[in-house]
Amino acid sequence: MFEYKTDQIELVEVGPRDGLQNECKILSSEDKLRYIELLYQAGLKNIEATSFVRADKIPQMQGASELFKKLSQKSFFNKAKFPCLVPNIKGYESAVAVGVKEISLFSATSDAFTKKNINCTVDESFLRMQEVATRAHADNVNIRAYISTAFGCPYAGEMSSKDLVHVIEKFLDLGVYQISIGDTIGVATPKQVYSYLGDALSIIDASKVAMHFHDTRAMALSNILTSLERGITVFDSSSAGLGGCPYAKGASGNVATEEVVYLLHSLGLKTGVDMNKLVLASEFILKCLEKTSSSKSYHIIARKP
Repeated sequence: MFEYKTDQIELVEVGPRDGLQNECKILSSEDKLRYIELLYQAGLKNIEATSFVRADKIPQMQGASELFKKLSQKSFFNKAKFPCLVPNIKGYESAVAVGVKEISLFSATSDAFTKKNINCTVDESFLRMQEVATRAHADNVNIRAYISTAFGCPYAGEMSSKDLVHVIEKFLDLGVYQISIGDTIGVATPKQVYSYLGDALSIIDASKVAMHFHDTRAMALSNILTSLERGITVFDSSSAGLGGCPYAKGASGNVATEEVVYLLHSLGLKTGVDMNKLVLASEFILKCLEKTSSSKSYHIIARKP
């Protein structure tokens, strides 16, 4: 235990998209851009920038094209990855029109969840994504995938590893380079994570898997430790823990990047992230949102003179 094949861990910072998408306050493109810049300065090199969705459906993501145009003009733009979520071919076309080079597609293991979220079954969602994937490959645009409700669904309850394997196979058929397995409502336990990953890794290499944990029940770090034991080296997180869980009132959502960095560094693993600079990014966005963080590590560092 605590011995790993590599000491290099990649963090995918999802605060600017998945984090802000679940916050009530709508920010300007200038504030979002500054947030991304501060995250980059903290050492994060894979930052989910935005989502090309309908502004009337998700107003927090309005101005995605304007934001990405401004981001592409920054001197650091070609030194990092800035993937963007696209829900359909219209979103894809808007994204590539402003120079997006990596997209994220999404589905879930639960039909009940996808019907509530995008009004179709899981298998139907893949029929919709096929056109986007085909276009992306033709345009040399990389594709990352998200799987929601991998361990539990707010409508259907506990999901099975069989459901997870089925969706992984579907995404592999679309030619994605990486699949982020999400604990959407924060119900996963270490035993469940270890078991489900065992089944998943029978059909996909660990190098193509990322884990996306929510900290609803304060289990995210334990689940990350378990994932490390299974050979996973990529983790999604959100600075300051932005993005409260919409399915559990008052609960935290995405695991805070500060907590993940502290854990990984304590194990002698390398992330390239400067904790003090990360806190500066979190301080900035929290001030914009007029809220406080649930991250204990954030508060400890922020209190330093």
